[in-house]
Amino acid sequence: MSAAVRVAGLAKRYGQSAVFENVSFEVAPGEFVAIVGDSGVGKSTLLNCLAGLDTWSTGSIHHGSIDLSTLDATERALWRRAHLGFVFQAFHVLPHLDVAQNVALPLMLLGDGPQPERVQAMLQAVGLAGLGPRLPQQLSGGQLQRVALARALVHRPALLLADEPTGNLDPGTAARVLELLVAQTREHGASLVLATHSQAAAARADRVLHLTAGGMRG
Repeated sequence: MSAAVRVAGLAKRYGQSAVFENVSFEVAPGEFVAIVGDSGVGKSTLLNCLAGLDTWSTGSIHHGSIDLSTLDATERALWRRAHLGFVFQAFHVLPHLDVAQNVALPLMLLGDGPQPERVQAMLQAVGLAGLGPRLPQQLSGGQLQRVALARALVHRPALLLADEPTGNLDPGTAARVLELLVAQTREHGASLVLATHSQAAAARADRVLHLTAGGMRG
C-alpha cells in the first residue's frame, strides 16, 4: 500500500537560519502519527508545509501520487478543500457564522451545498447536537474545539492535520477532545498527523516522531 504522505529531505530556512533540515518520514493511510519536539523547532511550520500553506526550501512532499511542489497556489487551495482537514490550537471558528454554518463551510467551498443532515450527524458525533443555531461566542473553549473538529471532518478528508488542538483546553476537556479526534479520525479512515507537546496525546498515536533542527527520528 502506498503512503498517504511521503516527506523526503525537507528543509525550511529563513536566509542562512534553518528551522529544520533533513526531515523525512511517511504516513500510511489511516495511520495516526504524533510529532513532538522542543518549542520553536518548527512543528507548526512543518504542518503548514504539509498543508501547502507554507513554502519549504528543499526536499519534497507527496500526498499519494501528488507532488505538492508542482501545484500552484490555486491548485493547492483546491486540493486542500477536497482532501485535507486542519484543526488549529486557536479554533479559527468564524464568529459571524453560527455553529452549523461553520461546520458546513468545507462542503459549501466544495460546491456541495450545506448538506444539513451530514452537518447535524457530525455535530451529534462530537457531542454538540442541538447547538447548530448558536453563535461561537455562546460556546466554551472545549465546545469551540469540537466545532473545529466537526468542520475539519465533515467533508471526509483523507488527511487530518492537528496543530496542538488541545493546547488551549483544561486537562479534562483536552482528554475528551482528544478522544473525539482519534475516534472520528478512525471512523472516517483518515490519516492523522498531530503536532503536540502533550505526552498524553502522543501516547494515543500509532507512532511518535521527534522533530529536531537536524531531522526527524522515530
